Amino acid sequence: MLKDKRLRFIIGHYGSGKTEFSINYAVKLAEIGKKVALADLDVVNLYFRSREKRELLEKLGVKVIASSIDASAVDIPAISAEIVTPMQDTSYEGVIDVGGDPAGARTLGRYNEYFVEGKYDMFFVLNANRPETQTVDKAIEYLRKIEDTARAKVTGIVNNTHMLKSTTVEDVLKGQSLAKKVSERTNIPIKYISVIEDVAKELPDDLEGEIFPMTLYMREDWMI
Repeated sequence: MLKDKRLRFIIGHYGSGKTEFSINYAVKLAEIGKKVALADLDVVNLYFRSREKRELLEKLGVKVIASSIDASAVDIPAISAEIVTPMQDTSYEGVIDVGGDPAGARTLGRYNEYFVEGKYDMFFVLNANRPETQTVDKAIEYLRKIEDTARAKVTGIVNNTHMLKSTTVEDVLKGQSLAKKVSERTNIPIKYISVIEDVAKELPDDLEGEIFPMTLYMREDWMI
């Protein structure tokens, strides 16, 4: 995690769990004393957005940058000019949660000037349970579409195959098999295997990628 580039752009299909991964990543950076900004660039998905947890995240030491419309009942795809703060200010470790499809990634393309090769990471969150990314061909097609739209290259794959709180080791290993095949075809390494904490303890330790235990910040206690 500490070896990743200062700017991390998180992409993936809608429902893949990229926002949960983004939040957990930002919180882990804050826990080790880093100055962290989590930028919410998702202007496509109306649900489960990191900015909805602003108060909690800021208590945990994460600066949240989101919509310029400061009203929870207003849903306008407006992006604050402050979004470039972690891109311009090198004192920040930046985690940028990007819209969950190629159309959402178009927003990211507006900031192409900050995509200096070797200066950023772009992680593709892969969930083998999502219809559009269930096969190698589909996953690669989706990944390439986002790259083309965002005008940036994916540098790592995150296996985030889950069934929410019902996730099993078998679910994760199924996703790992898909992630490995995608990695072999694209030469993009598997960086993380993100999974709820209880299951993370049960995974074999010889998997490609770093096991990344997650807290479900976006799932309320009453949600399954």
